[in-house]
Amino acid sequence: MIRTIIVDDEKLAIQGLQLRLEPFEDIEVIETCANGREAIRAIKTQKPDLVFLDIQMPGFDGFSVVKGVMEIDPPLFVFVTAYQEHAIRAFEANAVNYLMKPVDEDKLADTIERVRQRLSEKRSTEEAEKLKDVLAEVSPESLEGMGGDEEGEAAGRYEKMINVKDRGKIFRVDVDTIERIEAAGDYMCIYMENDNSLILRETMKDLERRLDPKRFQRVHRSAIVNLDQVRQVKPHTNGECFLVLESGQEVKVSRSYRDVVARFVH
Repeated sequence: MIRTIIVDDEKLAIQGLQLRLEPFEDIEVIETCANGREAIRAIKTQKPDLVFLDIQMPGFDGFSVVKGVMEIDPPLFVFVTAYQEHAIRAFEANAVNYLMKPVDEDKLADTIERVRQRLSEKRSTEEAEKLKDVLAEVSPESLEGMGGDEEGEAAGRYEKMINVKDRGKIFRVDVDTIERIEAAGDYMCIYMENDNSLILRETMKDLERRLDPKRFQRVHRSAIVNLDQVRQVKPHTNGECFLVLESGQEVKVSRSYRDVVARFVH
C-alpha cells in the first residue's frame, strides 16, 4: 500500500481528491491536513510514502512544508496547484509530480502510475535534491535557514570562486565580481564588473546550483543576474521589465521570472 497524506486548506478540495483516489486500491489515505503546520507534524510522525500538497495556503504554504521536512527522508510529493507558468516549468524540469486544479481524473491516473514507478526506485537522496532544485527556482526564500547555522550552511553550500577554462588558460573568478551570466548555445558568457568576459562550457542549470540564489537570480531563460549589481528596474510591455545594472547594461526580465526577482529588488 502507498500510505498517503492530503494537504489542502479547502475542505471540499480534500474531499474531492479523496473521492478521485478511491478507485486506486493501492492508495491508502492515512491522514488529511488543513494547513502547513499540521502537514509538517503529520509527515514527521506518520512518515507517509506520498503527499498530495496544495501550494497556496495561508501561513505555511506548500513550499514551507517541503522545507520543514527536508531533514528527514522526504516522501514523494505531488504538488496540487493553480500556480503560474514558471513554477510549472520548474516542476517539469526536475521531474517532480504536479497536478493542476481542478484535478483531472485522467491526469491523476497518469500521476499515480508515475508515483508507483518512482516509489519502486531507490530515490531518497535524489528526491531531496529534486525538491531543492524546485525550491531554488520557484521559492528561493524557502531555502533560507535550512539546517542549523543558517548563514554558515548557506555560505558553505555555494561557491566563492569559480574556475573557468578559456583560451587555453584557467581563470579563478571571484563570484562577487560577476555582474551577469548569459547563455550562448552550449556555453555561458560570464561578464564581470571590470568589463572583462569569459566563456565557460557549462549548462545554465548546473551553474545556477553553484551560485547563492539570494544574490544570483535567473531572470530570463538565458540570463542570470547578480542582484547586488541592480540599480534600477524599468517596466516594459506585456509584464516584462529591464534591470539596469551598475555598468549601465540592461537585462530583460521575462514575465515568467518577474515575481522571483521582485522578492529581492524593490
